[in-house]
Amino acid sequence: MKKIGLVVEGGGMKCAYNAGILDVFLDNNISFDYCIGVSGGSGNIVTYLAGQRGRNLRFFTDYIHAPEYFGIKSLLKTGDLFGLEYIYGTLTNSGGMDPLDFDAFAKNEAEYCAVATNALTGEAEYFGKDAMKQDDYRIIMASCAIPAVCRPVKLNGVPYFDGGISDAIPVDHALEEGCDKLVVILSKTRDYIRKPQGMRFLYAARCRKYPKVIKLIDNRHTSYNENFRHVLELEKKGKAFVFAPSRSIKVGTYTMSENIERELYELGISDFEERKGELLKFMQV
Repeated sequence: MKKIGLVVEGGGMKCAYNAGILDVFLDNNISFDYCIGVSGGSGNIVTYLAGQRGRNLRFFTDYIHAPEYFGIKSLLKTGDLFGLEYIYGTLTNSGGMDPLDFDAFAKNEAEYCAVATNALTGEAEYFGKDAMKQDDYRIIMASCAIPAVCRPVKLNGVPYFDGGISDAIPVDHALEEGCDKLVVILSKTRDYIRKPQGMRFLYAARCRKYPKVIKLIDNRHTSYNENFRHVLELEKKGKAFVFAPSRSIKVGTYTMSENIERELYELGISDFEERKGELLKFMQV
């Protein structure tokens, strides 16, 4: 039997798009043998594997106005522009306002993997279910810790940053883990080309303890564009089925607009519906 994998890219608030697709996967009982996510994608996959339809959307709409979620207050209080402890701790823990059904996640037979970047080595590292416990979601926080605007998250005493700077769309890792076919959800339209990162003075100063991370950010436009092209090549070869936003919506990593987030979520749903037949045919084994 063939092993089908799901790869979900990150992108901050752009991840409302994959939240829509993941919810209609639940509606249509579409499951995968292996699921790997980066940054916000790693958190959205956990909710999907727990079977909690609508939960991801709430995190892009209902809670974004809380000062602990994003903004200067969060930055001054915690050192993080995105309140990762608030999002994946206060809200998500068993006693929180919107708890993850950890038991359902743990019992789901699908393999799970979150990507984070070792701040000391600059290498991507991959964490499975065994690295996560009830009310301890630091591997997701680590995967989401954007350099310069978030502090690194420590796992076993080692600092980690966002997985997107080292392995933004981890299709090769999924193939190395034995997947025969991949369904990939991107955050950007198919014509996207990443430009060199601006404000070097800021990330160089904030990440001065981690020269390997600074180098990754310096070269990210090159590595990302190569990664992006590779995904589309896998699609041409029939190894990957790729979802990407079918139209451009003006949304960025830090966009805090409930209306825009809902529009992006609905775009994910409509893109799925448009291509549902193609997807099911692709996934037939």
